[in-house]
Amino acid sequence: MKWNRPLFRCLLYAAPIALAGCARKAAPPPPEAVPVTAASVERKSVPVEVTAIGHVEAFSTVGIKAQVNGTLLSVGFREGQNVKAGDLLFRIDPRPFQASLAQAEANLARDRAQAKNAGADAARYAGLVEKDYVTREQYDQVRANAEALASTVHASEAAVENARLQVAYCTITAPIAGRTGGLLLHPGNVVKANDDKPLVVINQIEPVYVTFSSPESALADLRQPGAAPLAVTAVSASDTAHPRQGALTFIDNAVDATTGTITAKATFLNRDDALWPGQFVNVTIVLRTQPGAIVVPSPAVQTGQSGSYVYVIKPDSTVESRPVTVDRTQGALSVVGKGLAPGERVVTDGQLRLTPGARVEIKAAPGVPS
Repeated sequence: MKWNRPLFRCLLYAAPIALAGCARKAAPPPPEAVPVTAASVERKSVPVEVTAIGHVEAFSTVGIKAQVNGTLLSVGFREGQNVKAGDLLFRIDPRPFQASLAQAEANLARDRAQAKNAGADAARYAGLVEKDYVTREQYDQVRANAEALASTVHASEAAVENARLQVAYCTITAPIAGRTGGLLLHPGNVVKANDDKPLVVINQIEPVYVTFSSPESALADLRQPGAAPLAVTAVSASDTAHPRQGALTFIDNAVDATTGTITAKATFLNRDDALWPGQFVNVTIVLRTQPGAIVVPSPAVQTGQSGSYVYVIKPDSTVESRPVTVDRTQGALSVVGKGLAPGERVVTDGQLRLTPGARVEIKAAPGVPS
């Protein structure tokens, strides 16, 4: 068989090239590193807090009612005005009660005159009975009459005091300092004593209460016998930039068996009237401080079918998926009970592209210089 020499030479040169091409396909390039952000696991003291939704309540509420019937003459305040204790609120027509007072005073004067005369008669009869000028029976009758008139004087004095009290009821003043609500009656209306509807309601809002429910598990920390009152922070949805500081002042005497919570109250000075009765606020109360807690940024903790886990960056820049036990969340940090040690690095962003063993490249977090 004759060989075609030119063809043979082409085959000799083409064979190494083909083998080299096969070699390159058999060894693909290593996968690219996944860009992630990372943070170190730290050990630090972390406050133990309870957060809840609180309800602002007036420190005290008084519904102002009339204690006498009469015509309303004047109102001494504007609706929604702040008033001090003793400020004039309402004036009821006092003339009928002043007339009753004058009549009671006249009756008292008459009874005093009669009692004085009867006392003098009793004194005279005391001397006469000793000389047997009058009988003992006549003397006893005169003395009994004097004592009866003296009792009548006491009754008339009480009637005068009652009449004066009725006149005083015609002027209604604020019993507490606070803010008035809507006015239900205006001058010219006839008011009734102890009517079901008050004339106005005053709410004391300096200081003010914030009522909230705490879990039963925090009861021991809330009580702390002999310790200083716990600090409480309240933040309203309309003013998140200015949290208000108060102190725990009340714990209910029983746990609600249906919810497993206990009601508590905090007192806030509320000098600027920022907290308003009926308002809902976010309440945070610091129970104590946990020293030496293992913490990581909360975005590092992921949730899978088997529970919480984090991606830990190993020294060779690969990652492993490690299960962890998260005790609680404190602000932007998660307190880890098991699974991590201080100094380890965990992935805080970019977990969606990771699998165990993947190589990572650590990038600076947005807004943080690299």
